[in-house]
Amino acid sequence: MAEFSKKYDLEERTAVFGENVIELCKIIPHTDITIVIIRQLIRAATSIGANYMEANGASSKKDFRNKIFICKKEAQESKHWLRMLAKAHDNKKDEINELWQEAKELSMIFHKITSTIDKNDK
Repeated sequence: MAEFSKKYDLEERTAVFGENVIELCKIIPHTDITIVIIRQLIRAATSIGANYMEANGASSKKDFRNKIFICKKEAQESKHWLRMLAKAHDNKKDEINELWQEAKELSMIFHKITSTIDKNDK
């Protein structure tokens, strides 16, 4: 898996997160249980970067905030599916935990952005 960039290039960071989730999911055995989790996880994890790209092209401050809020929600959902994947396939717990930590950090970053927008609008 590619290393996470701790710099503040969120476009790259969200893309790398999605790529890393894809790489992990390619090596997890696809069983009746894991295939459902993998599909949900890939949708949520790759959606973060897509919504961030949309936020950067937003037509208004409200549109920007809404897209960033979706990024936060998708990061939180990714955490959930990573937890379920760790339970379903415990041989990759270290890799899954690393991705979970990144999803948590991304969620906190997007929460901070939305709360700052909300605070500045008051």
